Amino acid sequence: MRLTLADWSVVALYFLFNIAVGLYYKSRASRDTAEFFLSGRNVPWWLAGTSMVATTFAADTPLVVTGLVARNGIAGNWLWWNLLVSGMLTVFFYARLWRRAGVMTDIEFSEIRYAGAPAAFLRGFRAIYLGLLINCIILGWVNLAMAKILQLVFTISKGEALWIVVGMIVLTSAISTLSGLWGVLVTDLFQFVIKMGMVIVLAVVAVGAVGGIDAMKAKLAVIDQLRGTSGGRGSVLSFVPDIGSAWMPMLTFFVYIAVNWWATWYPGAEPGGGGYVAQRMLSAKDEKHSLLATLWFNIAHYAVRPWPWILVALASLILYPGLADPETGYIRVMIDYLPSSLRGLMVAAFAAAFMSTIATQLNWGASYLVNDFYRRFVRRDASESHYVLASRVATALLTVLSAAVAFRIESIGGAWKLLIITGAGTGAVLLLRWYWWRINAWSEVAAMITAFVVSVWLQTVGGLDSDLPLDFARIVLVTVAITTVAWLAVTFLTRPEPESTLVAFYRRTRPSRTGWGPIAARVPEVQPSRDGLANLIDWVAGCVLVYGVLFGVGKLLLHEPAIGVGLLGLAAIAGWIIYRDLSQRGWQTVVE
Repeated sequence: MRLTLADWSVVALYFLFNIAVGLYYKSRASRDTAEFFLSGRNVPWWLAGTSMVATTFAADTPLVVTGLVARNGIAGNWLWWNLLVSGMLTVFFYARLWRRAGVMTDIEFSEIRYAGAPAAFLRGFRAIYLGLLINCIILGWVNLAMAKILQLVFTISKGEALWIVVGMIVLTSAISTLSGLWGVLVTDLFQFVIKMGMVIVLAVVAVGAVGGIDAMKAKLAVIDQLRGTSGGRGSVLSFVPDIGSAWMPMLTFFVYIAVNWWATWYPGAEPGGGGYVAQRMLSAKDEKHSLLATLWFNIAHYAVRPWPWILVALASLILYPGLADPETGYIRVMIDYLPSSLRGLMVAAFAAAFMSTIATQLNWGASYLVNDFYRRFVRRDASESHYVLASRVATALLTVLSAAVAFRIESIGGAWKLLIITGAGTGAVLLLRWYWWRINAWSEVAAMITAFVVSVWLQTVGGLDSDLPLDFARIVLVTVAITTVAWLAVTFLTRPEPESTLVAFYRRTRPSRTGWGPIAARVPEVQPSRDGLANLIDWVAGCVLVYGVLFGVGKLLLHEPAIGVGLLGLAAIAGWIIYRDLSQRGWQTVVE
């Protein structure tokens, strides 16, 4: 794809803007680690929520969605659509609890909820495991996605593309180390506007390239017949797979909607919140802003963004049948059909998608390495300026390691599934630790170790392949079952946390009394949360709202207006229920 001088000028202006933001927030980020990692806990909901959305909109995302649609039809997106249920649970049951906790990172949570050596081990282990290992895997697949894009756009080798990616990482790292979280948040807002605008433009172009929506549906019906799914069963256009579907087995779909959302850990969709989502909740002004930020994130992530990607993916099935790497179909549509006048903006949009995710992952990973390992176990009495410098060094370290990982990863979607499987079974502990006093540090340790060992054993000795839909479902089900039994057994075979630790946590976060009866009896003066029923109603309404908008818009786009309008009407009712409840709540201001 040829880029003109005007195209390169657009790309250059984009990078100059990011550098300017980094320089603008340099002095503010240098004050202390609270400013560097949490923006002084003074972020409004709309900025925190948009930053979450921008972070999850990486260069890899449209490519993965294209691959899912190519292999499993539209219903293949249930691999991540199911996580909305967990996301809405975080909004109404956990967002305010996180803000009350007042910790620097979600890993620091370990030592306010648990006590002694097990809590310290859990904190240190998770800091290295998540901050280095898992974070570098995430950064690696994001780097690989950008390399794929550059390969096709500039017709270069994978190695050459990866070296360009390394240069972009270094630039992003420099901006992140200068500006801290404030710089990440502001550039995320700018980047999200660019990204969203251009993917919509590309969707319009892609649909036009195949002759419009009606022509697209007719051509996809032919593809259905060629794949042996004629007779109205298992169409690529089905939002939910039919029984016997060649696109997705029902067992796999069952695992997606009934197990994944609560049982598995996945970055950005941790049950109960965690990672950079927790970081944004902790940086919010107060409990209200924390809840609203997470609500906006889930609406935008699941209801606003998917259809432009899906439409391009469907068009790529028609335009490029039989691609060896179907994930590249998205980029091929861009190269072959996007007007030359928009190519510079599209390249800038992919750069924005890449850089927003990289910046967040670097800042988030560095917060683990510095706050939860270096500051906790290595150097406990240094000045704030020392820890800010350490944060910048940690960011540089992650930059180097993530670049190395990118040269080893082959499949983006495969990396997604790898993390889902290795985290299977840990979700229940992460949810219950807030609401059940009996959970202890060993519960989390047992869940993490068992999930990893069982999932790896099933894929090696057991011979199951996570890339095969049925095998993926079997791995998840077996891993969740064994992991759940293991952590429950460990919980009851080990001592509960000391009463003093549990009382302090209960005072600090004020969870529901239901699972904290013995502890609540010790401190009757503490007023716990009593809005469990309202939260439950809002949770259900939130899921109806987002799925209603997601599928309602989809039906309208596919020229099925009656169903589409009905679904949007249902979504509107659900939205009104949430608005009415939230507007009547009393909000407590967090005092630091």
